[in-house]
Amino acid sequence: MTPFALVYALHVLAALVWVGGMFFAWMVLRPAAVAALEPPARLKLWLEVFPRFFRWIWAAVILLPVTGVGMMHLSYSGMAGAPRYVQVMMGLYVAMLALFLRIQALQLPELRRAVQAQDWPAGGAALGKIRKTVGLNLLIGLALVAFVAARPHW
Repeated sequence: MTPFALVYALHVLAALVWVGGMFFAWMVLRPAAVAALEPPARLKLWLEVFPRFFRWIWAAVILLPVTGVGMMHLSYSGMAGAPRYVQVMMGLYVAMLALFLRIQALQLPELRRAVQAQDWPAGGAALGKIRKTVGLNLLIGLALVAFVAARPHW
């Protein structure tokens, strides 16, 4: 395996974990939790799910820029030689990171406080905010994957 192939594989796997995990949470886990669980149990479930998933996102958050910069240097001799789509990918990564940090630093603690206080309406509202933020991040992630897969050369 070439150095580029190894770095590229790690990059793709990190993106798959992040975007695929959001897709699973949004399209599979959330509807199943709504169908099967009462609000208190559903909120407690998400408080167990998020920290487990966020450990994997943190791995992706670290791996993506490290492997991305590595590929830039292996393929294009740095940013100046990289195609425009690489710059777009980097910008969208920053947007996704900002949304993830918003959930981690602001919205998840709000959910945790509401559940600890057994304030189920406030917990539902906090989970709704997280759901919207994850939905936006998922849309950006899916668009990013589709865009980069097309590899437009401007």
